[in-house]
Amino acid sequence: MIEIIDASSNLGGMSDEKIHPNVAKVTDAARKAGFEIQVKKFPEGTKTAQDAATAIGVSVGQIVKSLVFGVDDEIVMALVSGSNQLDEKKLAAAAGGAKCKRVDADAVREATGFPIGGVPPFGHTTQLRVFVDPDLLQYDEVWAAAGTWNDNFGAAPADIVRVAGGVVVDLKRA
Repeated sequence: MIEIIDASSNLGGMSDEKIHPNVAKVTDAARKAGFEIQVKKFPEGTKTAQDAATAIGVSVGQIVKSLVFGVDDEIVMALVSGSNQLDEKKLAAAAGGAKCKRVDADAVREATGFPIGGVPPFGHTTQLRVFVDPDLLQYDEVWAAAGTWNDNFGAAPADIVRVAGGVVVDLKRA
């Protein structure tokens, strides 16, 4: 059974029937990689890094922003610390491309299987190349979306990098 903790109550775990299908996809992907996660639900929402940090009770730097961009003709993902802004030129260079641009919500959902605001670092519909902000590695635990705008999980950043197949590279805008 996957345990989902409702952070707004003291009721403990929720039953499998109440687990959102997106959350099940993320926990299954983690499990297949030998990595167990405990998802917590934050009813107030965690759509932005600041919202997530406030709800979870951690610094904004501990929030993993899963950002989807187009580099030339390839869709890639950048996992960026919530306290940083992505430098699109650095992402393009890391991906070996010339031009980096934002993609729309439909492209994000098509590439990942998840909506903006709930995109996890792994478990996507398609295999994406993933680039990781090294600032995330300074924390013992970081928090990432688990498939919806109010479900999140905490993990060691090295585990997220491993499961996501990420490449650690400077992505921070100066």
